[in-house]
Amino acid sequence: MHFQTICTFSSPHLELCAALCGQFTILIPELWIVEILLPMLCTRTGSQDQFDNLEKHTQWGIDVLEKYIKFVKERTEIEISYAKQLRNLSKKYQPKKNSKEEEEYKYTSCKAFLATLNEMNDYAGQHEVISENMTCQITAELARYVQELKQERKSHFHEGRKAQQHIETCWKQLEASKRRFERDCKEADRAQQYFEKMDADINVTKADVEKARSQAQLRHQMAEESKGEYSSILQKFNHEQHEHYYTHIPNIFQKIQDMEERRIVRIGESMKTFAEIDRQVIPIIGKCLDGITKAAESIDQQNDSQLVIEAFKSGFEPPGDIDFEDFTQPMKRTVSESSLSNSRGDGKSEPKFGGKSKGKLWPFIKKNKGAGPEDFSNLPPEQRRKKLQQKVDELNRDIQKEMDQRDALTKMKDVYIKNPQMGDPGSVDHRLAELGQNMEKLRLEVQKFEGWLAEVEGRLPMRTEQTRRQSGLYETQNTSAVNNCAQDRESPDGSYTEEQSQESEMKVPATDFDDEFDDEEPLPTIGTCKALYTFEGQNEGTISVAEGEMLYVIEEDKGDGWTRIRRNEDEEGYVPTSYVEVYLDKNAKDVSQITSENL
Repeated sequence: MHFQTICTFSSPHLELCAALCGQFTILIPELWIVEILLPMLCTRTGSQDQFDNLEKHTQWGIDVLEKYIKFVKERTEIEISYAKQLRNLSKKYQPKKNSKEEEEYKYTSCKAFLATLNEMNDYAGQHEVISENMTCQITAELARYVQELKQERKSHFHEGRKAQQHIETCWKQLEASKRRFERDCKEADRAQQYFEKMDADINVTKADVEKARSQAQLRHQMAEESKGEYSSILQKFNHEQHEHYYTHIPNIFQKIQDMEERRIVRIGESMKTFAEIDRQVIPIIGKCLDGITKAAESIDQQNDSQLVIEAFKSGFEPPGDIDFEDFTQPMKRTVSESSLSNSRGDGKSEPKFGGKSKGKLWPFIKKNKGAGPEDFSNLPPEQRRKKLQQKVDELNRDIQKEMDQRDALTKMKDVYIKNPQMGDPGSVDHRLAELGQNMEKLRLEVQKFEGWLAEVEGRLPMRTEQTRRQSGLYETQNTSAVNNCAQDRESPDGSYTEEQSQESEMKVPATDFDDEFDDEEPLPTIGTCKALYTFEGQNEGTISVAEGEMLYVIEEDKGDGWTRIRRNEDEEGYVPTSYVEVYLDKNAKDVSQITSENL
């Protein structure tokens, strides 16, 4: 676009520019530059003023860019902190290994919660990705670009100042030449006037007139030389000024404008990248949220309820119906052993509880003294089966570990045999022997627990003498617990009993287990109870009670459904908690007085 064309519509100042430029025709690249450049042509100091304005503006642009870099950096720190907090939260609620919490995660609701924790861990990872990508693609790139931008800006303004200093130097030379020309002209004019005065004066000698003439001619010659020098310097200055305002300064301003526009484009691209980095992780975050939703939908309340049933079912059967007692027939109404005889019609009377028999407890009732028996005989049948199965599985895992170690040592020994320089083959023999002994012990333990497991599952209906002798090889200090397993494996209500003929044939000798209770002091009474129904204690460890009978309570129900009571010093045992109404009282009355008062 020609300069004259711009003059017709851009600005009134362009006409002045056209007049100053004369016949020159130039191209102005950008109106932004023209609008800044034109005021500079009207004043000698305008160039410096515009440079100052541009310098302030470009510095402001760099400050804006650095402010945006700081904003993105703080965003990345927030993302990292948020991700760390999410990971810590997920880790905090993860189940601890080999703890009770780990067993709870068999329920579908707990599994869903665990899946939620894992998905939240992945969710935190996506925020770490956001932070990492923003640091690499925005913060680092813009920081490097800012350094380059500062160097480029410094170079452009240095070039502009250099051009400004050059035009100012030319202007000073022009001013000096002009003043010299003006001085010489004045001197020549004075010399001419002096010559004319001398020439008109008749009293002046001819020599003085000639001298004045020569002096005037000299001054005129000096003025002409000053004029030629001034004209040359003026022409040179006009050329330099034209180049300065129409070539050098526009080029510098164009470079500054390009630099500024690149900065603006770059910050816009960075903002797009800022949004794109977030958008890239949205699908993965969506998958994490879908995983949480899927885990929530997988919760099965019926399955959880079934797991609770399987975990806590005892295997006991509910108590049978209570027989009708006909009071119309004359009969003795006192509570005695004959009235609580076995109702199965076998003619055998209920054994009395006296002597050592008071210490023999039904094995399902938990005795709160030390650890439970090794065969878990203190647990209900179903719970005992589960514990035994867990023990067998645990022992099998231990055996597998020992076998793996043995195989590894065997391979090492073979390598030592083939390559003696690598080691002594005999150095592993001792360890191999230890592993063999350990595996043998573990196998014996497995056989022992599998035998007990078989009894509970009904595969072995009765413990034979040979089985009892075999069990004696496995234990040294728990003999009584093993010998009593088969005979005492029945509940008080008869839900798991053996043939009476077998019970009569198998006589269990007194053991340390029995003596443990003989040496105990009688338990203090903690209250009283009233029998709501008649209970025939047909199994060892239980006691028979009649409906309406009042007795002492010496041990509360521990959660197994049985309460320990006492009739007198020689008679105590367990009755179903549902068969009695308990009155806990530290100052319990004498049972005989209570019985008489209630009767």
